[in-house]
This record gives sequence, C-alpha cells and structure tokens, in this order.
Amino acid sequence: MTVKEVQEEIIRLKKEKDVCILAHAYQDQAIFEVADYIGDSFGLSVQGRDAANSNIMMCGVRFMAETCKVLSPEKKVYLPNPIAGCPMAEQMSVEDLREMKKKYPGYAVVCYINTTTELKTECDLCVTSSSAVRLVKKLKEDKVLFIPDPNLGSYVAKEIPEKEFAFYNGGCPRHIIITHDDVLAAKKAHPGALLLVHPECRLEVVAEADFIGATTAIMDYAKESDAKEFIIGTENSIVEHLQFDCPDKMFYPLSVKLSCMNMRVTTLFDIYNTLRGVGGEEIVLDDKIIDSARVCIDRMIEG
Repeated sequence: MTVKEVQEEIIRLKKEKDVCILAHAYQDQAIFEVADYIGDSFGLSVQGRDAANSNIMMCGVRFMAETCKVLSPEKKVYLPNPIAGCPMAEQMSVEDLREMKKKYPGYAVVCYINTTTELKTECDLCVTSSSAVRLVKKLKEDKVLFIPDPNLGSYVAKEIPEKEFAFYNGGCPRHIIITHDDVLAAKKAHPGALLLVHPECRLEVVAEADFIGATTAIMDYAKESDAKEFIIGTENSIVEHLQFDCPDKMFYPLSVKLSCMNMRVTTLFDIYNTLRGVGGEEIVLDDKIIDSARVCIDRMIEG
C-alpha cells in the first residue's frame, strides 16, 4: 500500500467506526493529514471530549490518552502504539511525590499535564506550559511544589518571584539536553533567524529566545510573524509542519537532539491496524482514579 492508500483507508474506517482521531503536534505530517484535530495534549483531550464521536484515538503518548479518558470516561479511548510513553511523565512515582509532600508540608502541589493519571490524584492543580504562569499566580498558597519538570517550574518561578518554589529533579530528556552552546551554534549558522523555544528547555536556553511558548504557540507565532527565518527550539517535527504551513519562510532545528523517539514510534499503520481491531490498546482506568485525577484537572479548566 502507498501512503495515500493507507490514509484513504484510515479516513474511511474512522467514519465507519465513529472515531475521532487526535494528533499531537509532534506526530509526522502523514498522520496530521488523517487527524480530525491537531494540537497540544490538553487541548486535544478537550476536543475529544467535545466531539460527537463515541470513540477517540490519541496519536501521541500514554499520558495524553489517559487525559482523554479522564475527560471522557463514557467514551472508548485508544492509543495506537502501546509503547508510546513519555519519560518525563513516567519518571516520578506516587511514592516519590508522597515523600516530597512530607518534605514540603503546606506547599500547593502543581503538576504539569505531562504526568501519569495516578500522579494527578495526589495533586492540587494541573497546568499546561501555556497556562502555568497564569494559574500558579492565582493560587492562594505562597509556596509551590512543582512537578515533574524543573525547567518549566523554574521558568514559572522566574515569572512569579513573590512565591517560593520546590522542584523535582526531573525534566523532558529531549529539551533538557539542549545547552547554551547549541543556541550559539544555531545562531551562528542562521544569524538572521528568530529563536522560538519551549519552556521545557533550560533557563540558559530560554534566556536567549525571541519567543517562549507552548508548541502550538510557537507554531502560531511563526505563522503570524513578519520574519522570514526561525530556529525552532522544540521537537523537530515542528520544523517540518511549519515548512508545510509556511513554504515562503525558512525553519531550522535548534539541534538534532530535539527528536522524540516516543512521539515518532506511532505510524500510519498503527492507526490503520487499531481501526481494523488488530492493533493498539484501549485505555482503561479505574473510576476512582478518574474521579481523583479529575479534581486537579477541573481546577485548571475552571481557572
């Protein structure tokens, strides 16, 4: 089968089986072309919740599919490749968090959306990279335990100096390895380009950026900007997507190291096979866990 033939079969089957396909921005272009919605993890879960379909397929990683299930417990949710996980979401256990809560009593526990559902059951507030500063600023508590990403947490802390922060020693293994030297090398290679970075990067990288934002915010900025050249400081698939969206502009990866193998493991055939009932995994969560995890997510939605 050709790529086009597989795509045509996916489009036919998703209509036949009443499936809403969600594709995270880090998926490849071929998957984008069969998706009903494209975006960041939380925004996609909301789209899945609001869609009329009775089934959701999340083309991303496990915590994203779990978030879909939490927001849409009455729907069937599928992850097309069961090994697609997020190292940052999975690097901290519930026991780790409980120990930290003992160490920092009285701290509001704020979790990045990139966490497991089980971890969310122990948290006060869930945030996304685009909402973190605004929501943490609104907290009545003046002490915050931010998990699991210390880079995003440090960025939030820098924006809210009146609060006291504690962090977990974790982070996104892709964004965290980018250094100031990588920035200097990219700027030397492309001196006329603007640098757009994700706040999961180290502060030394964020400090050099012309724009800091979530994945979709980076994409929107590049599309709307009058500038013609951009260095993209997040997962390298965004370079490709922007090339398709803005063929009159030039986009360069900040580093070859910004390629997420977990996001890239999902293929068109994984989607096709899941729709045929011979692949993928249905996400099943205990009702009590869904209800407990929903508390910190609902607080984010209300905020």
